[in-house]
Amino acid sequence: MARINLLPWREERRKLRNREAQTLFGLTAAAAVLIVLAIIWQYSQMISNQDRRNTILTEEIAKVDEKIKEIEALEKTRSKLLQRKQIIEQLQASRSMMVHLFDDLVRTIPEGVRLNSIKQNGDTMTLEGFAESNARVSEYMRSLESSQWMSNPDLAIVEAKGPDKRSRYAFTLRVNLKKPNADGQPADPNAPVDPAAAGATTGAAP
Repeated sequence: MARINLLPWREERRKLRNREAQTLFGLTAAAAVLIVLAIIWQYSQMISNQDRRNTILTEEIAKVDEKIKEIEALEKTRSKLLQRKQIIEQLQASRSMMVHLFDDLVRTIPEGVRLNSIKQNGDTMTLEGFAESNARVSEYMRSLESSQWMSNPDLAIVEAKGPDKRSRYAFTLRVNLKKPNADGQPADPNAPVDPAAAGATTGAAP
């Protein structure tokens, strides 16, 4: 006897396929969500790691900046110390030079001439004083020419001042300063020195 299936098999097959499709869609959606979450987690880890590296770099840069500031401060201190050292060396060298210079000033002043002012500006010295006559001034200039520490005397002013024979003529002389050679001979007149007492004014007498 033949069996006839009177149940709605097409409807059942459609429902079965729908359930399979829904299950596959659910699995696919779950897999997609998991993949997205995994990607988000991976990027979050990468961003976190980069933030930590950035923090470390910022701290190291701050330390380097502090060291640079310390180095700059040390360089400024070193520069100041070198300047002071140079000034001290110049003062020590000039101290000996000034002793010889004043000794030479006394030695070169002839009789009948006296100085009342010495002005020093760089490598130029201005001598102001009085003389008994013009001849005494000329003699003084010749004496300065033979000096080891002074050269090129230039007479700026000479004029009669009064009846006093010792102070009859007032004069102003300018001379260039120089250093003598090692053998004590006069040096090149164009080789100036740098005296420490630049611009100072003092009085002298023979």
